[in-house]
Amino acid sequence: MCGRYAASRRPEDLAGIFEIEKWEPEETLAPDYNVAPTKEVYAVLDRALKDAADPRPVRQLRKLKWGLVPSWSKTPEGAARMINARAETVHEKPSYRRAFSTRRCILPADGYYEWVTGKQERDLEVEGKKKRPRKQPYFVTPADGSVFAMAGLYEFWRDRTLPDDHPQAWWATCSVITTEAESSPLAVSPADGPHTLAEIHPRMPLMLTPDRWDAWLDPARTDTEELRGLLAPPPSGLMRAYPVPTAVSNVRNNGPELLTELAAPEEGTLF
Repeated sequence: MCGRYAASRRPEDLAGIFEIEKWEPEETLAPDYNVAPTKEVYAVLDRALKDAADPRPVRQLRKLKWGLVPSWSKTPEGAARMINARAETVHEKPSYRRAFSTRRCILPADGYYEWVTGKQERDLEVEGKKKRPRKQPYFVTPADGSVFAMAGLYEFWRDRTLPDDHPQAWWATCSVITTEAESSPLAVSPADGPHTLAEIHPRMPLMLTPDRWDAWLDPARTDTEELRGLLAPPPSGLMRAYPVPTAVSNVRNNGPELLTELAAPEEGTLF
């Protein structure tokens, strides 16, 4: 799954990476090293500009809220539970299938966090001696330092309780698409820790390699089977994972220190 990630790249950098044609400076977000559900995040999408004479899709960097609200939903309640969409079923689930057809996006990240229960902690849990085992967070990121381009969906929802001219009348929300975690060896892994992503968690965000970006973002592509073909996992061996401070477990903590690579898991969380 993807329940927390880091996104520190500036919009100017993202504009160069994704060939952005339009973004609004007033939508600039501060670097976020602890992105949690319901937060505002950057999304790259291709969409025609409102009221523009030219109907062609324009590559945009937009600010969306993480946690998708389907257009037909009566209320935005439940958005925090709709942060992930499974690649295997995204084309058929009522909450996602319309967005999958024409409203696909890329959510740029540095990488994502996942928590592993240490062996000693798991043993105690099995023995019934500890109900809440301490978990060691790991940061998963491209080994070459490139952007982690997560496949995503976006949707618009109208709050009918507000007038048309109200600034919060329309919600723009998104979800991350997840897939089965890789069971092949990581490009770089800690000596005392997991050696595959599957050992960390059975699911992972679906990372799109640059050769798939244009096809994924193209709203003119609506054939379900063709789109499902774009959901194939990226080549193995592109990722690395390393332990980071447990401070990231508290959503109130935020800063580059959360990405500090630890020489070994923190005491009490040994893998």
